[in-house]
Amino acid sequence: MTSSPVRCPAGCSEAPGRSPVSVASPPRLLALHGIRLHGRAEADQVAEYMGADVRSITDALADLEAHGMVDHRVGRFPGFGLTPAGRAEGERLLAEELDGHGLRRHVEAAYDEFLAYNRQMLTICTMWQLRTVDGATVANDHTDEFHDRSVVEALDSLDHHMRPVLAALCDGLERFAGHEARLRYALDRVLAGEHDWLTKPMFPSYHSCWFELHEDLLATLGRERTTEGSP
Repeated sequence: MTSSPVRCPAGCSEAPGRSPVSVASPPRLLALHGIRLHGRAEADQVAEYMGADVRSITDALADLEAHGMVDHRVGRFPGFGLTPAGRAEGERLLAEELDGHGLRRHVEAAYDEFLAYNRQMLTICTMWQLRTVDGATVANDHTDEFHDRSVVEALDSLDHHMRPVLAALCDGLERFAGHEARLRYALDRVLAGEHDWLTKPMFPSYHSCWFELHEDLLATLGRERTTEGSP
């Protein structure tokens, strides 16, 4: 495994638990982990999602397919997918990377902070889907501009407070920078009034990107989502 200079946004140096270098994960790990987080995808999609070189991901997937760790389909849902052996291998590589670079406590500290913000994210999503009218809880039809504006402001505030946590994560593992970029893009779209970008499912909305970050943290630490309350 190799490491490179920190590639974090302004303010990264102030993040708690800062690591001196940002570890660049090997293509084999990126290929397996990218499919786990993104879902079935072609090599170029996995590479783009993980911020990796297409050639290295293509080569890694070819080798993984030859060893029965991924399969490839064509048709309605094309692309590479994980086999049970591939999922197990990905989990092994994640643990090896974390412990081999002494980053477990670093990621655990960021994860503990994330959980507090995760509860706030759940509240924000609920507020976006529901509102109170004459004392009754009803589906939010987005006709109340004040209500919607207050939810967007709460999301903007949450994102601002999450930035040091994301900076700390990308300080330790370079691959977390992709989450930071996707969340920032989705928030910019929400702030521009494109409200599908807040919670729309099967879409790169802020909520979808947040869910993927949560899954990445759980997978990296070898934990299960079922033990938590999550959005």
